Formats: sequence, C-alpha cells, structure tokens
Amino acid sequence: MSLFSTLRISASGLTANRLWLDTISSNIANANTTRTAEGGPYRRRDVIMAPRGGGGFARLFGSAGTSPGQGVEVIGITKDTSAPRLVYNPSHPDADANGYVAMPNINIVTEMVNMVAAQRAYEANVTVIAAAKSMAMKSLEI
Repeated sequence: MSLFSTLRISASGLTANRLWLDTISSNIANANTTRTAEGGPYRRRDVIMAPRGGGGFARLFGSAGTSPGQGVEVIGITKDTSAPRLVYNPSHPDADANGYVAMPNINIVTEMVNMVAAQRAYEANVTVIAAAKSMAMKSLEI
C-alpha cells in the first residue's frame, strides 16, 4: 500500500462525509419548509455510501489481508417516502380544509446524531491523512 493510495482512500472518505454533512444541514435548514417546487413539504434526504470498486462485504472478506479497499463513494441520495407529519394550525397559509399543515418528517435529534457521526468520520479521515503525512516527512529525514 503506497502513501498515495492511503491519501486517495482518506480523500474519498472526506468527500463522502462532506456530502453527508451537507445533506444533514439541508435537512435541518428545511425542517419547517411546507412548500417546495415539487409540491408538498420538504422530504428528508439521506446519503447512501458504498465501498468504491463494488463487490461489497463479500469481496472485502475474501481479500482479507491482501487488499485494503479502494475507499468509499456516494452512490445516491434518497428522499424519505413516509407520510408527512400533520400539525393542526388553521391559520397557516398551507393548511388544508381541516386546518392541518403537512410538515417535513424531520427529527432534529436524529439529524444532530447523524451530524456528530459524520463529523467524527470526517475527523478520522483527517487524522489518517495527518499520520500519513507525518510518516512521509519522517522517511525524508532518514
């Protein structure tokens, strides 16, 4: 495993986790958006990540100890398909005839937990890059 493959794998993790953080921030920012261009309330979005190079767990398990993997990639962003949360607010401009407003199905606590997880994963990749850089600098001193 070369220094550059280590940096490439960690860079893929940085890119994927940055997109995850962007998606979480979009979910939090639109937690009260009741009207979108597609119609209806904002739908919560979630990032789907997969190992780069395909094959999944079976490929990685079969090559245990011989191949460190190729990193991670985002293979898609999904929208929540569950029913929106209905809140009784007859004075809201988007209220239906019964006075209920369809609100986004976003739980701020869940988004905050996901944000902490994404932040920790991002920091772990930064630590790997710093360690690889330190090893390269030490090897130049020899």
